[in-house]
This record gives sequence, structure tokens and C-alpha cells, in this order.
Amino acid sequence: MSAPCCFKQDEEYTMPCAEALLAGTLALMTAHIQTSSAEQRELFAGKIVSNLGSLSELSALSGSFKTMIRNLRGRWQQQTQLVQGMQGQDREQHQWHNSPKAVQ
Repeated sequence: MSAPCCFKQDEEYTMPCAEALLAGTLALMTAHIQTSSAEQRELFAGKIVSNLGSLSELSALSGSFKTMIRNLRGRWQQQTQLVQGMQGQDREQHQWHNSPKAVQ
């Protein structure tokens, strides 16, 4: 029995550019949801947005698929901006001292 054409014995895979970029983006999305580090999540989200932008420009994909990818990228951008905005508010609030429980 022979191995599939995209599988090599040393566990390397050969895929067309669009498939490799899509596979990498899906792996980043999985890592994004699995990590507990807010800093890593922010980095993953930035790379996901970048990859989706690259995917939406590939000529190998259909127009409908590109439109779906652009919409998905827009949602990731919005989510990333919301999270960054919330983190900015948290940073501002942490600069303030807590008020005393009672005034003497």
C-alpha cells in the first residue's frame, strides 16, 4: 500500500499554497481558543487577521470563498479591537488607588 501523495515518511506535508495557509490559520484559531495567556491570544489574533487577508487575495480561491474570508477577517478585526479597547480600560482603572472602605 502506498502513502497518499501529500504525505512523506518524515511527517512533512506538501500542500498547495492556499491549503497550507488555510491549515495554518485553522491551527492558529485552535491555539487562540486553547491558550490562557491574553498576550498570546492577542498575537494569535493578529496573525489570524493577517493570514485571512492573505487568503482573500489568492487567485486560486473562488470569489464566493474570498468574500466569506473577507467577512471573517472583518469579524476577527472587530473582536481584536474590542479586546484591545477593554484591555486599555483595565490598564487605566488599575492606575487608580482603591477607595477606603470607611472614612475616618
